[in-house]
Order: sequence, then structure tokens, then C-alpha cells
Amino acid sequence: MIEVKDIELSNSSNSRKLVEQLYSSGGFTAKKVGEGTRILGEMIEEKNCLRFLSFPADIIATGTRGVVRKLIEQRLFDIVVTTCGTLDHDISRTFKPYFHGFFEADDAALYKKGFHRLGNIFIPIANHGPVIERVMQKVLANLWRQGKRELASYELVWEIGNYLMKNKQAQKNLEKSIIYWATKNKIPVVIPGITDGAAGTQIYLFSQDRDFKVNVLKDEKLLAREVLSAKKSGALIIGGGISKHHVIWWNQFRKGLDYAVQITTAPEWDGSLSGARTREAISWGKIKEKAKHVTIEGDATVLLPLMCSALLK
Repeated sequence: MIEVKDIELSNSSNSRKLVEQLYSSGGFTAKKVGEGTRILGEMIEEKNCLRFLSFPADIIATGTRGVVRKLIEQRLFDIVVTTCGTLDHDISRTFKPYFHGFFEADDAALYKKGFHRLGNIFIPIANHGPVIERVMQKVLANLWRQGKRELASYELVWEIGNYLMKNKQAQKNLEKSIIYWATKNKIPVVIPGITDGAAGTQIYLFSQDRDFKVNVLKDEKLLAREVLSAKKSGALIIGGGISKHHVIWWNQFRKGLDYAVQITTAPEWDGSLSGARTREAISWGKIKEKAKHVTIEGDATVLLPLMCSALLK
């Protein structure tokens, strides 16, 4: 029996001490936050452990992008799996700003004034689609001139990163870019649904009169090689969807993840993958029965900065 202990705040408290106290407090989601941070710490310190980071694109439209970027900058994860929207938001925000908004905004009025709304983030239309189009068309044209006709999605991400490094306009915000750090550290960013976003649409448009392809099977070869040769594997999973499933799907071929921490706001009762708790994946062989795992219910824009701050300390 472990005694429940009160959280004691002081002027000298830091994120690591606070997270340790959250665990010691015993309840309710607080303990899960502490447990998840412990599991991630053990996973990162484990030698010969292949570490996955998966997340949906929406958080990249927020300041949580900086947390994700820091994890990649510090090489705490070996493979990233995400959605096409991550490219969209990262490219856009490298060149142009997004703004604070509010959930209750009049969306029809916003659109007439030239804004998209993502939750309580306002995105000027001119700062999004046109920026992505300009960057992607230049990247693809450069690849075509170099004789490159077929790339994996992770290779394309690195090519975008190489372009950003050479672009003077991008220099001001370059080190805030996820794409930049993934390219610099040669961390593969796998995007299984590469056409589901503005960057993917630009690839389609470019390929209409050219034989240019993104070969997702090259991504699968990378995943197969890394997963099947890993002695252990673990994952930090934000939300669900295709990003989560691609990670756990491949890990079933090595009889499951050894470590898994999921942060989600989705309910379990709707049967969605976003709502499915990590324990459900055990029945599919995607997480090992004796794995260290936890599902933390809550908003990743709050929990991820807290947990990762403690983790870095």
C-alpha cells in the first residue's frame, strides 16, 4: 500500500518535483501524469530501445509545436509518425504567424475577413495555403531538376528541410521548425496519409504533368527494418488516428511495444482508436502484456509541456 501524499507547493518547486508529487498524490489523472513521465524516462534511458513519437497536426498550430520540436532537437525519439497537416502548419509558421482566437467565433464572418479557425487559433488564409503552395512547388521543382522522381515521405520531409535551410525568409524562425530539426538530426518523419493536406495536394498538382511520386512503400521498408531489428521499442502517442495506428500496427510484428504512453481527450465508449486505451492494444499484440504503459486523459497542449519539461530536467 502506497500512502497518498499532499502536493506541497513552494517557491523552489520545479516541473520535475511537481510531476513527482503528482504521482505521489495518488489521484486521479495526476498520478497518471507522474506515471507516464516515469515510463518515458525509463524508455529514453533504455539502451537499444527504438523510440516512436506520434501526434496529429492540430497541436502544431499551437505553441505545443515548441515542445514537439524540442523532443526532436534533443534526439529523444528515433522515428516520428504524423499527418500531412504537420507539414502544413510547420511550413506556414516558419514564414508567417498564427494568432490567438476563441472557440465561439462567428466562422462565416471569419472566412469573409480572410481567416481560418482551428479551435481557438486564428490563421490568416494568406499565411497558410499560398505559403505552402509556394514552398512545395519550389521544393518539387528543385527535386525534378536534380532528377529525383520518387521519394519516401520521410525523404521528402528532409528535402523540404534542406530548402528551408537555404531560404533567407525562413532564417528568422528556422530553429523553431520541426522539419528543420528532423532534417538536421536525420530523424525520419513518416507520413502515411501524405495526400491528406495542403502539402500533399501540391504533390498531386505537381505530378499531373510529371512522373513524380511519393512512394509510401519506402516508408514501410524503413519501419520494417527498424522495428524488426529493435531489441525493445516504445512510443509516446498523442491522440490517435493514423499516426497512432501506424506505430502500434508495425510493432505487432515484434510482438508489441515494451513501453507506451498515450495522451488523449477521446472517450473509450465510441470504439475509436483515439479513445482506445493502451490496454486494448494488448489484445491485438500491439503492446506487450508485460509492457509498461498508461493512457492519460487530458489535453496534450497542457500535459505535454509539463511532462516533457520534467523529462528534460
